Amino acid sequence: MLGCSSLAGAAFSSPTAGAGRMGGGGSALRVCAEHRGGINWLSLSPDGQRLLTGSEDGTARLWSTADGQCCALLQGHESYVTFCQLENEAAFTCSADCTIRKWDVLTGQCLQVFRGHTSIVNRILVANNQLFSGSYDRTARAWSVDKGQVSREFRGHRNCVLTLAYSAPWDLPGAPFEEEAAAGGLLVTGSTDGMAKVWQVASGCCHQTLRGHTGAVLCLVLHTPSHTAFTGSTDTTIRAWDILSGEQLRVFREHQGPVICLELVNQHVYSGSADRTAKCWLMDTGERVRTFTAHRRSVSTLKYHAGTLFTGSGDARARAFDAQSGALQRVFRGHAFIINCIQVHGQVLYTASHDGALRLWDVRGLPPPRPTAPQRSLSRLFSNKVGCAAPAPLQPA
Repeated sequence: MLGCSSLAGAAFSSPTAGAGRMGGGGSALRVCAEHRGGINWLSLSPDGQRLLTGSEDGTARLWSTADGQCCALLQGHESYVTFCQLENEAAFTCSADCTIRKWDVLTGQCLQVFRGHTSIVNRILVANNQLFSGSYDRTARAWSVDKGQVSREFRGHRNCVLTLAYSAPWDLPGAPFEEEAAAGGLLVTGSTDGMAKVWQVASGCCHQTLRGHTGAVLCLVLHTPSHTAFTGSTDTTIRAWDILSGEQLRVFREHQGPVICLELVNQHVYSGSADRTAKCWLMDTGERVRTFTAHRRSVSTLKYHAGTLFTGSGDARARAFDAQSGALQRVFRGHAFIINCIQVHGQVLYTASHDGALRLWDVRGLPPPRPTAPQRSLSRLFSNKVGCAAPAPLQPA
């Protein structure tokens, strides 16, 4: 495959119509419709140069953020791609064919196939030169990124492992936590069995089981400085846990439907729910400080960027809200079905939908954020939304 083009901005010189406007701007820059099935996930490389999409058509595609062009087609999976993660030097995909694949981002060639799971691989996470995976076979696994071999298998969940988070050894305190247990870091998993578990990566042993939810754990984010995990569930709650002691710290209770996605930004937790709202909470107290309304269906994905909260919904629209006031600033219309994932880079919003399209939107003209303490999103480090098979298609918007 050809390498990505570096003609920055070439594709963005003639915006097309199709974006709803509030406060001006919001033009659709490009519609990328090369996939022949719904897009289940969208990943942005750490350097911001490329995007990776994983699709129901069994392929993944690499896209240049410089010009919006597809620069590599990744073929090899024998079933749909459930999730993907893009690093600067390699792309990783997992599939319903029970495998994980590693790809060269320049050539599009498959470098490694990771085999061992016996059912759909729903989630992967690359961190600390390790690859972690969660599957419908009720296990999570750790792999050597270079050798493609399983180094640890984590067994104990009674149902599908849906979501993962990882805390590196240097993020963990020396006492009272044992050094041996912390040597490889801690893996946190969430499952449809209603539990989250904390695993010692070095030994494969279960360190803590986090019990309290009465429904499936759909999403999970980790605040490493305070070793606190936040889990969202079909039981409509978000719960905060100390991953070292296993103690439940607090419960966030105001959603009226399943909590589908979470993002942690500085000291705030943002949540999206099937109750058609997104909410902002104080991390330390669980106080709900803001509700973002206007969605006509579930809030399926969200992303905080530079003072703006972007959401994607089952109503096939993306929206931009002022993160501090909650005011709706812009609506992006054009997709036909649910938006499964969003990313923001520079002045461009990327939305990936079950309609098979990747759309690029101009977000210039949004009001600048009010001066606050620096905001740092941790969501990229942790898988924060269940994203295997997309929900049944909605009626076209």
